[in-house]
Amino acid sequence: MTGMNEYRTLGRTGLKVSPLALGAMTFGWGAEKAPARAIFDRYRDVGGNFVDTADLYAGGVSEEWLGEFIRDTGSRDALVLATKFGFSAQPGNPNAGGNGRKNVQRAIEGSLRRLRTDYVDLYLMHVYDLVTPADEVVRTFDDLVRAGKVRHVGMSDVPAWYVSRAQTLAELRGLTPVATLQLEYSLVSRSLEREHLPLARALGIALTPWSPLASGFLAGKYRRENGQIVGQGRVFDVKDSGNPVMEKFAKDERNWAILDVLLKVAKELGRTPAEVALAWVLGRPQVASVLVGATRVDQLDANLGALSVELTDDARGALDAVSAPKENELDHFFGETMQGMVTGGVRVSR
Repeated sequence: MTGMNEYRTLGRTGLKVSPLALGAMTFGWGAEKAPARAIFDRYRDVGGNFVDTADLYAGGVSEEWLGEFIRDTGSRDALVLATKFGFSAQPGNPNAGGNGRKNVQRAIEGSLRRLRTDYVDLYLMHVYDLVTPADEVVRTFDDLVRAGKVRHVGMSDVPAWYVSRAQTLAELRGLTPVATLQLEYSLVSRSLEREHLPLARALGIALTPWSPLASGFLAGKYRRENGQIVGQGRVFDVKDSGNPVMEKFAKDERNWAILDVLLKVAKELGRTPAEVALAWVLGRPQVASVLVGATRVDQLDANLGALSVELTDDARGALDAVSAPKENELDHFFGETMQGMVTGGVRVSR
């Protein structure tokens, strides 16, 4: 399919990134320092250049370790370094979280200090906070770019309408545009295809999906026995914690049907389920780079195998069909019949 050093541009920018990004959420949570360093070194050895973290991860430990690894290897200029802001750092203080200017200015200074760098290549709004206007976020982003602390900006876990407003304001006012959207995307989570994907295509924004293996569900880590879900791993250990991201993989019968087809396709291709699931996401429109995490080097190597997977038309068709998103009330207006009524029966393409 491709190699780690066959780089892709990040949206409508000149920034070049590897097709698989190293997600460092596990650094300090699941991976101790020595394994984390080995994962970092392995990723660089195979040509990877895109590393993603956040101020939230392990309470800042992920950023601290990355900063140390980058300093020790002298790799700052070779890496595309991304981090994120938004989650509260101080319980009880409403201005120590969210996307307002006050918190963003606080957050970037902390991240730069922990990462031991003067700038980050990509700075992302980690989550939509329901209250901060898009124009405040866009202006704050632009100020950080003009100050030399940030090179490019992006958004994560955010409604499509909010991104659309932010990008329109950036274009209208000559401010730094949104380069990428970091959203959950996998065979069991395709909701972004309804609005975020068309938006990204129209506005030149790259997709950098997270959780392409659905918290390990699509790697075949979990199974059902006698009505009970069994498995192993960090996600399984906290599946009853109340965190919806950690729990939803097992709640829907549709997900198990998707896993059955994935296992069948993987067997036919002679590949692992994880390799096939990752290859499927890598081949989707607008995807520039896919985030993968690991707690051991062999897990990272298992993910790298996806780069050599060639999905046949039959395999891709089977996976597309079983995982197709559910229709909503508006979908029939966009289908062939209704659109034929709009165009007078003439086929129109863009």
